[in-house]
Amino acid sequence: MNREKLKEKVIGVIQQQCESRGFVTMIDVLIEIGALRREDMERWHKGQVDYLERVCRMNLSQLSYVIQIVQTYAKAQGLKPSLTDYHSYGKKPHRPLRFSKYGKADVERKYATHYVDVQRMTAIKKKDERR
Repeated sequence: MNREKLKEKVIGVIQQQCESRGFVTMIDVLIEIGALRREDMERWHKGQVDYLERVCRMNLSQLSYVIQIVQTYAKAQGLKPSLTDYHSYGKKPHRPLRFSKYGKADVERKYATHYVDVQRMTAIKKKDERR
């Protein structure tokens, strides 16, 4: 997939996530564009995979480009960044999860940041309260 098609696909996923949930996450973007299988994400969450990039179906250059698209689009749309902690789940002790091979703080932060559409989240909450 060329960069222009990838960009269109990523932006479409972001728009869909913001409309349906009011926020966007890197993991969900990667799943929706086919770069990450749900099963592999689950294994990573359980601590069975040492870092998320290992099981992604894109090279690091493409993953970096996806992150850049998400960040740029989120900023342009006024989405609020929200850093989220990721820890393993299951019976084992819960430990922090890594996204990248070397665990550099700036790269980890880019993957772990969710982007919130505050107005859409408010509308969704009001709708849920009416039910």
